[in-house]
Amino acid sequence: MNEEKERLKEILSGGKNMKRNILDIQGLKVGQAENTAAKTGVTVVIAEKGAVCGVDVRGAAPGTRETDLLNPLNAMERVQAVVLSGGSAFGLDAASGVMEYLEGQGIGFDVGVTKVPIVPAAVLFDLENGDAFTRPDKAMGRAACENASAETLQEGAYGAGCGATVGKLRGMAHCSPSGIGSWSETTQNGICVAALVAVNAFGDVVENGKIIAGAKDDSGAFTSTEEGVLQMASSLSFASGKSTTIGIIATNVKLTKAQAAKVAGMAHDGLARCIRPIHTTLDGDTLFCLSTEEIELPTAPVDVVGIMAARVAEQAVLRAVKAGK
Repeated sequence: MNEEKERLKEILSGGKNMKRNILDIQGLKVGQAENTAAKTGVTVVIAEKGAVCGVDVRGAAPGTRETDLLNPLNAMERVQAVVLSGGSAFGLDAASGVMEYLEGQGIGFDVGVTKVPIVPAAVLFDLENGDAFTRPDKAMGRAACENASAETLQEGAYGAGCGATVGKLRGMAHCSPSGIGSWSETTQNGICVAALVAVNAFGDVVENGKIIAGAKDDSGAFTSTEEGVLQMASSLSFASGKSTTIGIIATNVKLTKAQAAKVAGMAHDGLARCIRPIHTTLDGDTLFCLSTEEIELPTAPVDVVGIMAARVAEQAVLRAVKAGK
């Protein structure tokens, strides 16, 4: 009880120990592992005591695992981890290493003979940026878990953001480096919402109406991807699924699985505010939402958390590309 009072006091005061990232959500750890030479990696958010989870997939070229399980119609209410990974569909293998690690720690859904960790995952396409044949695998997923911390989080070219880039209109030679970023906001009554986003968008990242990372012309100046697509409409030709922005929203507010899915959907508004274009046929944009159920709101939890989710998602994107430079 004393710990809970101290925790609430810390939240309400916006205290010096607030990290302004997803680790401000008590009960979560973040682990990352990457191969910097191959420019790919994996990020895992672990909820050892479990967390309610929803998902919203907006991009037309997603690579995901266990998202059907998160449908509110289906039985499983809580997950023990969520994985963000590079490596395109190959990177989904990293979730197996996370499962192996968590099972060894006795963490998961109790089925009698063992505990089965519930680990949804989403991947982004980074194969053209480094070594296409080195991908996040089971070993890297386990390594990310072993690196997990509730105290420190690195942003930029780490974990799933290691090989991330933005602005793919003119190919890899003319795009900008990106990465993974995180941000949190806390209200005066203790509501905390945070985002962790790996930004690998086809489009450009915009702040205050100005492109800060994206496609470049031959001189190295930024050029609008949106306008470029429109100008090249009659001759535009791409292979699908070579980009994708993936992330996790987390909150201490109690949500049902359906409410968490709605919050994840509202958080996509934050992506739309700063990535242009967003949710294209070339992107597999996917956001998860985790609820640790620390605070219960009597009314409107979805609207309150959803508004904050859009804000922190936008800031996480901006931090990802700024840290990735």
